[in-house]
Amino acid sequence: MAKNEKAAVPAVKKLKLIITVVDRPKGEFYLDVIGGFEVNCQLLMAGQGTARSELVDLLGLNPEKAVILSVAREDMVPAIMNTLEEKFETVRNGKGVAFAVPFSSVIGVNLYQFMSNNRLKRGE
Repeated sequence: MAKNEKAAVPAVKKLKLIITVVDRPKGEFYLDVIGGFEVNCQLLMAGQGTARSELVDLLGLNPEKAVILSVAREDMVPAIMNTLEEKFETVRNGKGVAFAVPFSSVIGVNLYQFMSNNRLKRGE
């Protein structure tokens, strides 16, 4: 490669933040499910449902929730959401809600490459 030629840089893939809310006992399970889609950055937090205690008792709901924040490449989001929808319907006591929002921020190249699972080889 000539000195004045630059190596082609791969197109930057946008990132999205996926927020998933499930019953707390299923939090680790869904963390693993999402992690199977080249998601390197996830955070699992404890949450509390907002339904009144009378309604919780009447419907047999679990007010203790797990909130999962996952940073994923935009091109992986449809597959992740389809898998989550399938799991919400088929896993026993595995109901939940998930949605994705754009991840808009200024981040460095190395952090972006880690979060998007996009590592360049040396010399690129």
